[in-house]
Amino acid sequence: MYLEHFGLREIPFTITPDTSFFYAYGSHVEALNTLLVAVRSGEGFIKVVGEVGTGKTLLCRKFLNTLRSEFVTAYIHNPYLEPMTLLLAIADELRIKYPENINQHQLLKLLTKALIDFYAAGKRVVLCLDEVQAMPEQTLETLRLLTNLETEKRKLLQVVLFGQPELDMVLDLPSVRQLKQRIGFSYHLSPLDREGMEGYIAHRLLVAGYHGKRLFPHAVLNELFHASRGIPRLINILSHKALIAAFGQGARAIGHEHMRLAIQDTIDVHEEKKSAWIKFAYTALALATLTALGLGAYYYYYGRWPLP
Repeated sequence: MYLEHFGLREIPFTITPDTSFFYAYGSHVEALNTLLVAVRSGEGFIKVVGEVGTGKTLLCRKFLNTLRSEFVTAYIHNPYLEPMTLLLAIADELRIKYPENINQHQLLKLLTKALIDFYAAGKRVVLCLDEVQAMPEQTLETLRLLTNLETEKRKLLQVVLFGQPELDMVLDLPSVRQLKQRIGFSYHLSPLDREGMEGYIAHRLLVAGYHGKRLFPHAVLNELFHASRGIPRLINILSHKALIAAFGQGARAIGHEHMRLAIQDTIDVHEEKKSAWIKFAYTALALATLTALGLGAYYYYYGRWPLP
């Protein structure tokens, strides 16, 4: 594609969660440090919430890769599972062997034994669940019951919940209030600020092997930040498309026209603008209605219009 043209070793702006591109900045590095402190302190439940595209999955994988050999880890990326299916998935991740027709009670016993064996061997077990806002309530309760296993000093299973802001609404439900009470650490992952986005762009280009002159001028970065709102996934999509546009024109740097083409081709950016206009229209309509009602009430009571 454009790799040779720009002197790149690999594509710098992909939406796959490659930990070699992890950018230790702002809320992302704070979240990583929070996770590391939390699991080492033995907390049962840890929660990380962030909007779509803010890098939760990449953070999760970076966190798992950072843990040392004293940890045994399990990662489940699809949480929309029934209780029994979740238990089977955990058993598979922990490489626990079980008979084909095992029931839930027998499986829980096997999991319990495995967790005790890991503890006896000096291992800590960490389970990471992605997109937890989609997990059924009954499955969340099963997960809570599984974490009841503990010694006098710490939990035998630590669980990290990654989810969108809707996860907080799920945890407010009466049926899962006991789980919410057990969350020892919680962190909200934020989009990048303008300075962070510029460093993010430079970091990904450097990792991808770029050593040339500035590819993204400051004015173009301002356009990118405005369109992406600092969301890493959108930054990647727009930057990738802008590089394609520049390559197509034989340009050696990203210009305004390249970034604008990328923005015009990205649905999510347009939808955000539409959403903003819709919100503005509704707000203006509401204000106009309230003003009309207020003026009508004034005229009704005082028999005249208020003076300007």
